[in-house]
Amino acid sequence: MADVPQPTSLTQDAERACVRIDAAAIAANVATMASAAPSSQCCAVVKADGYGHGALTAARAALAGGATWLAVATAAEATELRAAGIEARLLILGPLTLPELEAALVADADIVAWTDALLDAAAALGGARIHVKLDTGMGRLGTRDPEEALALLRRCVTTPGLDAVGAMTHFATADELGDRFFPEQLARFAAWIDRAREVVPEVIAHAANSAAILRDADSHFDLVRPGVSIYGLDPFGADPVGRELTPALALSATVGAVRPIAKGESAGYGRRWVAPADGYIGVIPVGYADGWRRGLTNAADALIEGQRRPLVGTVSMDSVAVDLGTHPVAVGTEAVLIGTQGEERILVEDLARTLGTINYEITCGLGPRLPRR
Repeated sequence: MADVPQPTSLTQDAERACVRIDAAAIAANVATMASAAPSSQCCAVVKADGYGHGALTAARAALAGGATWLAVATAAEATELRAAGIEARLLILGPLTLPELEAALVADADIVAWTDALLDAAAALGGARIHVKLDTGMGRLGTRDPEEALALLRRCVTTPGLDAVGAMTHFATADELGDRFFPEQLARFAAWIDRAREVVPEVIAHAANSAAILRDADSHFDLVRPGVSIYGLDPFGADPVGRELTPALALSATVGAVRPIAKGESAGYGRRWVAPADGYIGVIPVGYADGWRRGLTNAADALIEGQRRPLVGTVSMDSVAVDLGTHPVAVGTEAVLIGTQGEERILVEDLARTLGTINYEITCGLGPRLPRR
């Protein structure tokens, strides 16, 4: 076998591992989604640290791509964007405690309401811009009672300081093409919006997430809320290129060690991989503490020198091994875990299918130990 290349010194400019974010791709994806709903305003969803891409990077790119609103889940997320100088309209989608409500109002964010208790608190604090949420079938937040939702809108109209800005819902199955529940939810919401406009004629109606935007133009209403798609992830779990979306995230690491391995020797905890022949393994310093899931044990690849190489052995907290076959590489060689190298590519959707999950759980799970570049 060939000799293992040995480094003569430590590389100064190489990182253990990092996530690279293509802000231009986010901007282009926002433009693509906005063009799919040309009569609607675009509210880009940048919650959960921009689905793992970095909230501020995602926010700035989304606004550059044509979004006029940004949506987050918490008051802390809104506060972070304001502190960074974001001036666009912000919508907080999640429930709020009283301290969080106070922070939301300081951040000049719109809030979502479905109870009198929240309207009481908002009015006592001097008022707020309110989006009333009707639960048409998601079964989480919102009121299931259309009459109660109308009553909340009426109260906003008659209560000083409360401004009934929006009327909204959230689809449960928009990403399940051909299902029957999505059109039922859409019909339910459309009928309620007709009544809501009798209370607040200028109310902004909004319902469509990424999947709904692409699935049915009738779901667009006055404003759309693309989330996963703006990061170049396909809302239906297929190849994003087929939707004219460009993946915005790549994960790479430098090979930290290379060593020979003899037939019958193993790598990793539990000896879950045993070398079938003499060869070499590399050690990639990314593990489940970085968000590289243990469920990918013996079930994923890395791209090294333009070739797809199998990751082998149990994914540990800080590393995973790669089977280099009979051709060792130098320590410090780049290994791509998500992204493109040469003619090969590894999509987030590929990993999601292997793990039986959705693409944005993968990106949201990439931990803070991986710097975003």
